[in-house]
Amino acid sequence: MKEIVKTLKAPEAIGPYSQAVKVGDFLFASGQIPIDPQTGDLVSGGIEAQTKQVMENIKQILFAGGLSFNNVIKTTVFILKMEDFTAVNQIYGKYFTADLPARSCVAVGSLPKKALVEIEVIAYCR
Repeated sequence: MKEIVKTLKAPEAIGPYSQAVKVGDFLFASGQIPIDPQTGDLVSGGIEAQTKQVMENIKQILFAGGLSFNNVIKTTVFILKMEDFTAVNQIYGKYFTADLPARSCVAVGSLPKKALVEIEVIAYCR
């Protein structure tokens, strides 16, 4: 059974997709960029501020699905510049503190709305 997970505390999808979908024991969250859900605007302040907003958006989606960061088993991090890897890690590490998920991190040519970072997660619902 497929369940769409949606919250107003994270940015609405900017295309034909859902914030997250629960299927069986898993939640698949779409990639989150640093959009402030209150204003709909990309946050300013550089890679640290943008990574924090992405993680807060992910937190709200997980909560809407009845989960937390402890349920996350895999993340994929997309960054514009590999030079931002350390800064992203510092913020990311404040949200994932135990039983760390598997992760991929890749540098990409561009991201939606000229974001500096995008992160997607897969969570186990048990």
